[in-house]
Amino acid sequence: MRRLKIFEHMSLDGVIQLPGPGDDNTYPYGDWTAPYRSPAGLDAVLALQGASFDLVLGRRTYDIWSAYWPKVPSSPMSDALNAATKYVATHRPDSLAWGPSEGLGPDVVADLRRIKSVDGPDLILWGSSTLTSPLLEHGLVDDVLLFVYPVLLGTGKRVFAEGTPPRAFELASTKALPSGIVIQAYQVAGPLK
Repeated sequence: MRRLKIFEHMSLDGVIQLPGPGDDNTYPYGDWTAPYRSPAGLDAVLALQGASFDLVLGRRTYDIWSAYWPKVPSSPMSDALNAATKYVATHRPDSLAWGPSEGLGPDVVADLRRIKSVDGPDLILWGSSTLTSPLLEHGLVDDVLLFVYPVLLGTGKRVFAEGTPPRAFELASTKALPSGIVIQAYQVAGPLK
């Protein structure tokens, strides 16, 4: 069975929001992650992703990434993302030009159960915070990897929306990067005790 991992870059107060193409540019903090990016951070991401993986993406994240990653010069990160099969929650599967890709049907939970049950590489949910809560609620998430930046933003979309079902997690690893980012890896332990 394939594992499903959530990867999120977030502030100390849980904000994940970054402005994207087509946004109205009213988010006051722009790309607050940029000052903390480093070769050590990239190496950590690549190691945690593994050599081969597939992606689970919401339509908005897919559109943002498909406008960027296919145009990036070859690198370990761009090559891995471009090669991954993208499973996309969308009502417009016929418009998924950045492949390989597959649109998830109207029952995303059932489709991801099916995808997880067949052999293949691990699945990584990057961004796409609207999928986080339902996937946790239905027991589809195995691991949560949080890249916590040393900033407080106070406002913005958060990684876990209000109403996310209670869950317990076990700390699998933690690593501090020289830039101040702390990577926390958790495994889902089940219902809150």
